[in-house]
Amino acid sequence: MSSCSIQNWPTGYRINPRVNALNESLIEAFRAIPVAVAGDCMGRSIGSRGLHMYHGDLSLKMCGPAFTLRIRPGDNLMVHKALMMVQPGDVLVIDGGGDVSQAVIGGLVRTTALRVKLGGIVIDGAVRDLEELAEGILPVFAAGHTHRGPSKDGPGEINVPIACAGLCVLPGDLVLGDADGVISIPALDAEQLLPKTLAHLEREASIRETNRLGTADPERFDALLRSKGLPV
Repeated sequence: MSSCSIQNWPTGYRINPRVNALNESLIEAFRAIPVAVAGDCMGRSIGSRGLHMYHGDLSLKMCGPAFTLRIRPGDNLMVHKALMMVQPGDVLVIDGGGDVSQAVIGGLVRTTALRVKLGGIVIDGAVRDLEELAEGILPVFAAGHTHRGPSKDGPGEINVPIACAGLCVLPGDLVLGDADGVISIPALDAEQLLPKTLAHLEREASIRETNRLGTADPERFDALLRSKGLPV
């Protein structure tokens, strides 16, 4: 597919090759990083909005490179094509336009995703077959659910830059997901971000211990209040 020029594709259809921008050791290191910690280290204003966790198991984590799709709302033709192209551990990130009137992902897609060892699915769109999804194993985050099934007509684009539920995602970016939500880390930033997240975890552990023991320094917040003009 990589040898095909853009003009060979009909309008609205595009299939780009998978992007391999992250090394495995970096991906493995991020498996220990909570989404909230990554978000804190990226300014606390980055991450998905309006997505719900559908895999049932709060402890199930998602961490892998983004395999991106842009689809017509309610259509999953390109989802099936993407599942022929992904590698184990990839996270399917789908811009479905936020539409929840037709499900794009369901139990049958989940079965295929498990066979190809997909790392997770994130969709700004709807899912169905909730009992199957809630069995766990495969992390699934979506904007909503409905019993109404998808069409398979296209158009759609594979491995293009997308916007998904407030996330700006490039193919190959690192996608993390847990019970708190989903975040996308630009592949170019991931290596520099990792030590910041590890240091943040250490700071939180220290603060948690002082909170538990009741030994936290009140000056931490009193100084902030005085800076606002409040005499404390």
